Amino acid sequence: MVNDDTWGPGPSAPAPGPGPGLSPEEFDAFYLAAVHRVTGQIYAMTGNLSEAEDVVQEAFIRAWKRRAELSATGSPEAWVRTVAWRLAVSRWRRARSALNAWRRHGAPAHAQGPDPERVAVIEALKRLPAEQRRAIVLHHLCDLPVEEVAAETGAPVGTVKARLSRGRAALARQLRDHSLPATTISGR
Repeated sequence: MVNDDTWGPGPSAPAPGPGPGLSPEEFDAFYLAAVHRVTGQIYAMTGNLSEAEDVVQEAFIRAWKRRAELSATGSPEAWVRTVAWRLAVSRWRRARSALNAWRRHGAPAHAQGPDPERVAVIEALKRLPAEQRRAIVLHHLCDLPVEEVAAETGAPVGTVKARLSRGRAALARQLRDHSLPATTISGR
């Protein structure tokens, strides 16, 4: 929640910005003194607290990167506020452009959900040990010969063959439970 003192400078003068050659400690003090106030101001400008918090944090990140020259601006807080405002406007423009594109082209065509067989295969693959899953994917889905799978995984050819054999057997058991043909994995 935004505090009352974040809408403006409040009873005391605005927090002074960090001096030349500012240290991380000076920047931290500046941040702590200004972040709530600037967030409240940007919130008042945008009407969206979440958006205000996001753009103010991004503005302070940019200020941190420029902390050596920030005090030369004369008003570091105004610099941060201006950057935050520009970021908010930029987001609005992107959102408006996306909305205009949507209006021009219409809603995207309805995409069908994944095939139940594909879902079953993916779920079955997830249950395999990582080495067997990788060998199965490289060999059957990427169409790599056993020798290339061995080279890519750093395992001997015999180990890859054993992983493939065990992986296929485990997949066949799991896919049988889903009433899917065991040949679904290779598409053969």
